Amino acid sequence: MINKIKKSIKDSEKGSISYSDFISLALYDQDGGYYMKDRKKIGKEGDFYTNSNVHSVFGKVLARIFVQLVQKDVLPPTICEIGAGTGRLASFILDEWEKIDPVTFAQLNYHIIEMSPYHRREQLSTIQKIEKVCQYESMDEMFGKIGKYTGFVLSNELFDAFPVDVLQRKGNEIYEARVTVEDDVLKEVLIPCERVELLNWLRKNGIALRDGQRMEIPIAMNKWLDESSVWLEKGIMFTIDYGYTKEEWMEPIHREGSLRGFYKHQMIRDPLLHPGDMDVTTHIHLDTLIEKGEQVDLTFLAMLKQYQFLLRGGILEYLQEHYDPNPFSEVSKQNRAIRNLLLDDGISASFTVVVQKKELPNITIDDVLLYNL
Repeated sequence: MINKIKKSIKDSEKGSISYSDFISLALYDQDGGYYMKDRKKIGKEGDFYTNSNVHSVFGKVLARIFVQLVQKDVLPPTICEIGAGTGRLASFILDEWEKIDPVTFAQLNYHIIEMSPYHRREQLSTIQKIEKVCQYESMDEMFGKIGKYTGFVLSNELFDAFPVDVLQRKGNEIYEARVTVEDDVLKEVLIPCERVELLNWLRKNGIALRDGQRMEIPIAMNKWLDESSVWLEKGIMFTIDYGYTKEEWMEPIHREGSLRGFYKHQMIRDPLLHPGDMDVTTHIHLDTLIEKGEQVDLTFLAMLKQYQFLLRGGILEYLQEHYDPNPFSEVSKQNRAIRNLLLDDGISASFTVVVQKKELPNITIDDVLLYNL
């Protein structure tokens, strides 16, 4: 992987490549990219945990939300999960849906978009009700087979793994941070930014970088949202991820941006280390997700902290109040998971849920979620 990146740098006109090109190679190269390799990435034996790994109750709440909307004839029983990882979340949703409403479960179709061959194989062994699932390598493949899509769209920690470019202001100049080679080692280099699309992104989003401040620019996320206008006909989109609003991005604590790696459950500040063997991730631009969504007919419904979303989705219905002396029983495990998910300083405090809709003019967030707390 390092040799392939070095060759890409050598072949480039500027003697360097953009961070987006580096991330694309390091994560998604067919031969050596991190997500394409046959190795564990999520969980104890991997490099990081996802919020859906905490307990099945996360998927149970989503299932409750989906089922009640299907029962109201808002949408058909169809889910498209993009970047489903191990398949655990899909498995939890399917199991709970069958318990809640066997009738609509019989009609349910669960589509998974997963570009990682390793994760597609893992999903086949993880999901018990695999007969309900259709797997696709890309959205283009699914669109080619089923045409325009109507239903629920779910992504959990998807956009944080999209390639990004990096800008930094020094004095009165905006520089692009790029990747080069010095003394046979991958290094970052700053050059005056000549890429109009990056400068235009700052201008269109009303962001004026302060001296010394750097920021990741989500061109790839914007392009993905543009493409959604082609394949999504009608639906409700749930985006679960960690990110910042424009106001939060301008806080001093975030002046160095958020690009980093995760390697064997350790956060690595230098994203150029361990290419192909380390996850590279960023916080997403929440306001951009909402504003760009509006431009492609994705109407904004709500932005909630994950614990707020879970409360309004009915997670307390799963909290069993009777005392169980066995700390390892399923009841005790579920109660602990619920409490952990609702803690202000727990995993849910780091995640945001953005809910958007398309071609459902009369649907409000109160129709989507079960409780208005």
